[in-house]
Amino acid sequence: MKTLAVYCGASHGANPLYTDAARALAGALVEHNIGLVYGGGKVGLMGVIADEVLRLGGEATGVIPKALVEREVGHAGLTRLFVVKDMHERKAMMAELSEGFIAMPGGMGTLEELFEMVTWAQLGIHAKPIGLYNPNGFWDGLVAFVQHQSREGFVRPEHLSLMRIDADPAALIQRLRGR
Repeated sequence: MKTLAVYCGASHGANPLYTDAARALAGALVEHNIGLVYGGGKVGLMGVIADEVLRLGGEATGVIPKALVEREVGHAGLTRLFVVKDMHERKAMMAELSEGFIAMPGGMGTLEELFEMVTWAQLGIHAKPIGLYNPNGFWDGLVAFVQHQSREGFVRPEHLSLMRIDADPAALIQRLRGR
């Protein structure tokens, strides 16, 4: 595994531990020689993880829509920055450049990107691993809700395993590698 797309917030969140978690995930990526592919911004957790990957000597590739370059303040110091037409192109390019996906704490955009990849996996469009990085139990409620969806007959039981969850970034990377 050479690259992972990381979906995360354009804000820092209410708890400073999310910033620490972004740095920890960056460290695990670099330690495992995995390049970061992310949304291309320099604000919030996006900026934290990119800056830390670069500080540690790793590669950070950003993909940002033209309309968000100024709004999310596109990160000018990346290994590579692709400016694309819109969010559809952003998600498609991030998926193409990545061998797997990790959702960190984030908002609606993070959820949208995560669930598009889960849906694509359900439909057989890709077979790349998907992880939920779960510092402070951030994703526990979502996991419980998806299990509820399964009990209610809207998510097949075999699809519950599409999202691997861990609060330890190195362990999550190992799980994504199938180890």
